[in-house]
Amino acid sequence: MKILLYILIFLFGTIIGSFLNVVIHRVPRKESIVYPPSHCPKCGHELKTIDLIPILSYILLKGRCRYCGEKISARYPVVEVLTGIVFLIIYYKFGLDFKAFSYMFLASILISISFIDMEHKIVPNKIIIAGFVGAIIFRLLMYNYGFLDYVLGLILGGGILLLISLISGGEMGGGDIKLMALIGFFIGWKLTILVLFLSVIIGALGGAILVALKVKGRKDYIPFAPHISIAWFISILYGYEILNYYIKFIRG
Repeated sequence: MKILLYILIFLFGTIIGSFLNVVIHRVPRKESIVYPPSHCPKCGHELKTIDLIPILSYILLKGRCRYCGEKISARYPVVEVLTGIVFLIIYYKFGLDFKAFSYMFLASILISISFIDMEHKIVPNKIIIAGFVGAIIFRLLMYNYGFLDYVLGLILGGGILLLISLISGGEMGGGDIKLMALIGFFIGWKLTILVLFLSVIIGALGGAILVALKVKGRKDYIPFAPHISIAWFISILYGYEILNYYIKFIRG
């Protein structure tokens, strides 16, 4: 029975991932995510239900459009599989409650923003606003978790990156600042500090690897949203263990 639930959670994640692909493709182009229905971005042919089965359709179609034969971006199955795995891990760690659903919601926001940032070098305000609407709803549903802690997370997350941006003369993008504020409102100030710390380390390592592999130049734009997202995921899974270990290490 538990294995079946794991499978259902994963499949649910892939379905959400399929929707996220629509968001990733359309929002940067300022298109509606509702209308028109899903269609091939190359030939414009409306896709049938059989063309929209997460992961499976891509495999059966061998990565090509059924109607025009053009290649389908590998990003589509990658986002579907990634979302399914992330949802599955969240369920494994937290079960099924408001906290788990809030993390699944934020994971969806972060996956969308990360792929958009990698492709278009932007963090869309529309997705940030949707994230804050969801955050307020979850905070009201989870009132017993406290509220001040999360407001402090919002101020700390956005405030520190804003300060870095001011000191560096705008090197830190406004989208990253708003994204970090959103994350802080979801996870509270303690984990927000950890996310900030880890995102800098992950960003530095990721940037160094990309430069070493000559994928990016030293002056090229390197998206920070994916690094923030990875840091967030590590923090919600192991954050308090990491913080406790650090405190014990400091105390000797």
